[in-house]
Amino acid sequence: MLEKLPSEQYPWPIVGAFDVARCALLSIDFQVEYCASDGYFASLGIDTAHIRSVLDGVAEVLAAARKAGMLVVHTREGFRSDLSDCPPTKVARAVERGHPMGREGRYGRLLIQGEPGWQIVDSVAPNPDEWVVDKPGQGAFYSTDLDLRLRNRGVDLLVIMGTTADCCVSSTVREANDRGYDCLVLTDCVADVSESRTVATLDSFRINPLGATAERSVLLSALR
Repeated sequence: MLEKLPSEQYPWPIVGAFDVARCALLSIDFQVEYCASDGYFASLGIDTAHIRSVLDGVAEVLAAARKAGMLVVHTREGFRSDLSDCPPTKVARAVERGHPMGREGRYGRLLIQGEPGWQIVDSVAPNPDEWVVDKPGQGAFYSTDLDLRLRNRGVDLLVIMGTTADCCVSSTVREANDRGYDCLVLTDCVADVSESRTVATLDSFRINPLGATAERSVLLSALR
């Protein structure tokens, strides 16, 4: 196994050697409402084909990480049925847009825990033994026990995939950076509501010192 992985910024990780024992793979918010052609994002007029275009690559990375024994973590954004964990400002903004949190839709109540639309799509769904972090915010560390659980496992390296790039993925990378994790964002395994937004966010990752970026082939080669 490679000691360092080539990235666009520096040999990753910046400190120490690459070891699956100190690394976790985060798969962020590949939920039905965001990915489906007739889910929440689609109801906003968003062509979700761009998000779905990365799912095959994400599935390939998941399979390789599982085979290598890497810790795999999935996240889902959503709220309690009574919205008690959703800030009033967020509730009000959703109402203003005409899509209130908890409204009935094709896949159940919008972004409510346990509803069909809140679930992760089948092609990249978690295995029974993998961690699933349910979060009421954009970042994976906000109001969750993810940091505690990772530290208890001795994990300080994060490989990140997910949607949306400029919201939940970006928030998670920034939260992780502030907590001392060294992140590697897989550029062909993240997507936003449009290709242009994905490109813009990846460019911001490349120029800001928040971690490293590379295509999935870099990680797949290291795991073989």
